[in-house]
Amino acid sequence: MRILLSQIMYNRNLSARQVAKMTGLSKSTISRIMNEEVSPTADTLELLAKGLKIRITDLLESDYK
Repeated sequence: MRILLSQIMYNRNLSARQVAKMTGLSKSTISRIMNEEVSPTADTLELLAKGLKIRITDLLESDYK
């Protein structure tokens, strides 16, 4: 499963700093998720989805539908 945060941010022309402000997560956390250095927890995915006003499933790419 891949997290599509960097793609969503690119499509919306958002920086890590902007997403951090929108979600309440740190800029370093956003960067680490974007660079696939860490896998976000369910709570983090929820914060991202709320802040970006999308569904959690919009953040996920999986071969299993």
